[in-house]
Amino acid sequence: MKFLCVPCDSPMKLQTVGPPERGSLSVVYACPECGYEMAMLTNAYETQIVQSLGVRIGPDTQAKGAAESGSGCPFAAMVPSADAPGPVQAADAVTVRWTAAAEARLERIPEFVRPMARTGIERFARERGVLEVDETILDAARDFFGM
Repeated sequence: MKFLCVPCDSPMKLQTVGPPERGSLSVVYACPECGYEMAMLTNAYETQIVQSLGVRIGPDTQAKGAAESGSGCPFAAMVPSADAPGPVQAADAVTVRWTAAAEARLERIPEFVRPMARTGIERFARERGVLEVDETILDAARDFFGM
């Protein structure tokens, strides 16, 4: 994947990578032709999803091996570190109920991302001591995730 400058159709160059702050990573690209800049900001759950796929974010003492295997982060040399998600906590095993209205609203999410959305929403609810997902929790999670 490459970022192209829209005004001059040139490939953009990586300028800076902000260290993960509360799980969020910021990346800035600039066009070498016109100087146009763009930024990409991941949210904590996107970063966690990437880490769950086995991609290490941050310095890697085996970066060459990781890059060769395709599991290395392209920003590894530039990012101080990001804590990988820990093992599943006992709280994650607690069942979270969904109201009928919340289930209906979840069905409007595209099928290919629905399981990931459900998991993130349930974790969001558990972290707040809530064991039933209703429309209020869905609204709060949407705001939290920046959707």
